[in-house]
Amino acid sequence: MKRLLDPILRHFVETGTLRVMWPDGTCTTYTGTKAGPQAGVHLKNTAAVRSLVFNPGLAFGEAYMDGLLAPQDCTLYDLLHLLMQNAMNPSGHVSEQLSAALRYVRRGWIQFNSTSRSKQNVAHHYDLGNSLYALFLDKDWQYSCAYFRTGQETLDEAQEAKKHHIAAKLKLDRPGLEVLDIGCGWGGMALTLAKDYGARVTGITLSEEQLAFARQRAQDAGLAEQVRFELQDYRHLQRKFDRIVSVGMFEHVGVGHYKTFFEKIRSCLQPDGVALLHSIGRSDEPGTTNPWMNKYIFPGGYSPALSEVFAAVQQTGLWVTDCEILRLHYAQTIAIWRERFAARRAEAVAMYDERFARMFEFYLIAAELAFRVQGHMNFQLQLSPSISAVPYTRDYMVDVERSKTGS
Repeated sequence: MKRLLDPILRHFVETGTLRVMWPDGTCTTYTGTKAGPQAGVHLKNTAAVRSLVFNPGLAFGEAYMDGLLAPQDCTLYDLLHLLMQNAMNPSGHVSEQLSAALRYVRRGWIQFNSTSRSKQNVAHHYDLGNSLYALFLDKDWQYSCAYFRTGQETLDEAQEAKKHHIAAKLKLDRPGLEVLDIGCGWGGMALTLAKDYGARVTGITLSEEQLAFARQRAQDAGLAEQVRFELQDYRHLQRKFDRIVSVGMFEHVGVGHYKTFFEKIRSCLQPDGVALLHSIGRSDEPGTTNPWMNKYIFPGGYSPALSEVFAAVQQTGLWVTDCEILRLHYAQTIAIWRERFAARRAEAVAMYDERFARMFEFYLIAAELAFRVQGHMNFQLQLSPSISAVPYTRDYMVDVERSKTGS
């Protein structure tokens, strides 16, 4: 197997230097023609080597989880940085290119997120237990990209700023507006819109754990009459709303359901209503989800290219009244999550086991690097059925945001 993987690595490493310790104790250094990161890896048995030859996108993460490979004289972050940067080279890894091509052909099935399958996918990640997320999230339990105005904010400050940045785009210009929050998480956005903007909010989720937690938060905050949370799929909505917000949920919709999603947005908005969609995206052409990420972290998940999103929107008659790209905000958010998780890693091991902790740290590092070196970003789309639902310029957004944040 070494004889098969060796030429693959010689072709793969174009940037930086990778040192490999093989199962037999020998070492090989692969140096690219371009300066870049340096890292080392110890492949501990032939099974790890074999799996990397035939399905590297899945096998590397699994081998790390199982202790069959380990960073050598570097951190896991260093190692993944080197590998993920080289994975963006046009030549790439032949096996991975073939796997990606097959995934692309099959992605309609992989992302076929029916109502029952969507609930299973959500439970896979979001019903792992609130105690896990308490290890690294901010005090408001925001599990999505924060908003760093200067880059010096704490996580709590940046997540608070994110909520007000989004609220400003919703144009909540009078109290009592009916707002729908699709994929409401642990309820932080809905509660902020109610408390700080006087909105009446309905939050929907497919996570049993998040639903119970959000309802308790509304009760504790004295907002149970103003905010309600329901276990409901967006496809089953029948009501009209003045505003719709969705943060960090669109990644779970699936390409084949984009038109349905935006048609539902339009049918549920009042004629002069405004919607704000906040999602992870990719800056390049349409692609696929890494197989390890799909299997272990977000089954059925996908970060779309903007071309895929706009193609779906334009079929529904909705206006895109504003679009903003947040480039490195999520990288910084996840970097903080990664540090906080690492500081309390022993608690994660106690809750689950060592393999789970390895899985989660691998996920956080890979997710951060996807934004730093693989073209991932966040986009915010403001949508409306009406050409005149919002003012001509963005001044109203800035004014509202500054009035709430003081900056």
